[in-house]
Amino acid sequence: MTPDSFTIAGKTFTSRLLVGTGKYSSPAVMVKAHEASGAEMITVAVRRVNISDRSKESLLDYIDTSKYTLLPNTAGCYTADEAIRTARLGREAGLSNWVKLEVIGDERTLFPDNEALLEATRVLVREGFVVLPYTTDDPVVCRKLEEAGAAAVMPLGAPIGSGLGIQNANNIRIIREFSRVPVIVDAGVGTASDAALAMELGADAVLMNTAIAGAQDPIAMAEAMKLAVQAGRLAYLAGRIPRKMYANASSPVEGLVGR
Repeated sequence: MTPDSFTIAGKTFTSRLLVGTGKYSSPAVMVKAHEASGAEMITVAVRRVNISDRSKESLLDYIDTSKYTLLPNTAGCYTADEAIRTARLGREAGLSNWVKLEVIGDERTLFPDNEALLEATRVLVREGFVVLPYTTDDPVVCRKLEEAGAAAVMPLGAPIGSGLGIQNANNIRIIREFSRVPVIVDAGVGTASDAALAMELGADAVLMNTAIAGAQDPIAMAEAMKLAVQAGRLAYLAGRIPRKMYANASSPVEGLVGR
């Protein structure tokens, strides 16, 4: 099966699975998991990259940038100003002018601060960044981020690292219906069925980290996620049957003798 492609800011991807770089037991496991996932875009926290002294070991030493598109993120930022500075630092260090924009509003739940996120999005878009904001599954906020110039919107499925799966499927469906930019479900995926559901709801892609890195066998889980994303996308394109309250026989009974 050849998966169909999707485009963000003029760049086309054939894999609809985006993966992260945190929480792996070793760099070697991370590299193998990335390969098994089939991902073409990898997100990396700017604060985890050694950009001040390139002579020392860095996370980037384990990512083939000729093979993968880097998506720096502003993980760990709690204000718009902090996120903007971090994005600028990543670009100045030569990582990318793309940024997965995170502005966290609550330390315990790690839910985004949507007001600060909108502010940071507007500033970074004006400065020429390709901004992919991580946000709540709020259709109104996603619309405002799109109007602010976001190249894609990244609504959460559930809290970061929770593994709870998609908690509000209808919101994801609504966001996809009205969005004119790609919708990437980000955060909360726990297993392959969660990724498949995200795609069945119409998401253009899924981004995950903990679900793969925290699995007992990250490499096997990475492959499972790749297949789940492909299956979910194909099911979405195929069009599911409508839900009904009562049974509907798969074999017709009209015209049978004795009825």
